Amino acid sequence: MPWIKATDIAYARLRVPDLDVMEEFLTRFGLVRADRTPTSLYMRGTDPVHHLHVSHKGDPKFLGLAYHAPSEEALKNLAKAPGASGVEHIDEPGGGMRVRLTEPNGYQIEVVAGMDKVAPIPTKRQKLNTGDEPLQRAGELMRLPKGPSHCKRIAHGVFMTPKFDETVKWFRETLGFICSDDVYAGEQNNLIGSFNRCDRGDDYVDHHVFFCLRHEKAGLNHISFEVPDIDDVAMGHDYLKSFGSYEHMWGIGRHVLGSQVYDYWSDPWGHVHEHWADSDRLNLANGSNLVPVDAALVSQWGEAPPDKFINHASP
Repeated sequence: MPWIKATDIAYARLRVPDLDVMEEFLTRFGLVRADRTPTSLYMRGTDPVHHLHVSHKGDPKFLGLAYHAPSEEALKNLAKAPGASGVEHIDEPGGGMRVRLTEPNGYQIEVVAGMDKVAPIPTKRQKLNTGDEPLQRAGELMRLPKGPSHCKRIAHGVFMTPKFDETVKWFRETLGFICSDDVYAGEQNNLIGSFNRCDRGDDYVDHHVFFCLRHEKAGLNHISFEVPDIDDVAMGHDYLKSFGSYEHMWGIGRHVLGSQVYDYWSDPWGHVHEHWADSDRLNLANGSNLVPVDAALVSQWGEAPPDKFINHASP
């Protein structure tokens, strides 16, 4: 049995030299300032969660990820896991309780409960006329606003690691993640990738909350944020492109595993951030799959992933 069954991803922690520059990028990416101190920046989405993204001032570094616990009581059991901290009060904006752990690549994993809720930010979307329902928007012209995407929530994080087997085992045994798709190259026992989702029983969850890829380097490949729909992905793409100052990493396209429509951008220090819409949702009964790499790390439509993305790892 795992030490805890995490219910979702909560936020990412990064370190960057300039909080002003980071806030500008994240605002253009589609996040909203929740709080800021002289040394830290907290950004939220439109959902009623205090923050999804934390940046601390300092030399560029990926620090780790946080996940939601099902309850504060569940944190007490997690605190008994090897290397775990005790249950701590979070002395930061958003508050709550947490247990801190270190995963096999040395990154901090926090499991949190009781964070502050905030008022949701409304996002009004026009309906779509489709082949099956051609009058959803009868008499109304489609006019998309110009500006950033509208990030709802953080959805997953992706690690590159030479300690692939150890890392996947740790996340499953510690946080209760279950396999959606394991990816192999050549022989079926040669696993090179693993898509994992939360185990919430009969409740449906994202196809993956954590993806791990075998690689010679350890680091963050990307962090991912859900937006309302496919138009919002495309709007955000055009908006970020208009500045001419951010590196586009990959997209727009639709994945095979997870099926999301995706678009990837790098912040000024190389941390890759993804917009996506329309993921597959699975529950425990959907089980797991074993998939060959040539049918996995490709797109249903869109360009093949460039080397700069496939081999990206922010330490």
